[in-house]
Amino acid sequence: MSDELYLTFRDLSRREDDLEPGEALFHRGDTVRRVYFVTRGAIHLVRHQASGTSLVIQRARAGQIVAEASLFATTYHCHAVAMLPTAVWSVAKPELLRRISADPSVGLIFMKTLSHELQHSRFQVEVLSMKTVAARLEAWIEWNGELPPKGEWVNLAAELAVSPEALYREFGRRRA
Repeated sequence: MSDELYLTFRDLSRREDDLEPGEALFHRGDTVRRVYFVTRGAIHLVRHQASGTSLVIQRARAGQIVAEASLFATTYHCHAVAMLPTAVWSVAKPELLRRISADPSVGLIFMKTLSHELQHSRFQVEVLSMKTVAARLEAWIEWNGELPPKGEWVNLAAELAVSPEALYREFGRRRA
């Protein structure tokens, strides 16, 4: 979440939650009552398909809103699962909507944040359309500036939709 958005919403009454890896924040079909902001860790929005496969709809990291499109939905359309030890804070959906409605400048800040999320989603789609691990990794580094710490490379592989082994081989080629 942008510092600007955090400063705008910090005075709303909020709830803070800590989640362990694999723990659900909410489930598909749950009523949308709160809007969640990741402060540490990572949450994946996952939709399980009838075929048994899973689609990751969002990879929300520290500083991002989880399932922002749900602000105008009645129920969640996917599951939200912590991928790492994760901390979130949340505000009641009606309170957030009142704040946005009451002050146009707050609405603009929220729209700015959502625009950044949309840019990131479009970038992710483009990365996933690239054919090689090298191309995907190069684009990811260009967008993010640097690699994550070594302990998070498995998560990077998942984000790039490649196996950890393929990513490690690419790292090896780059070192050689």
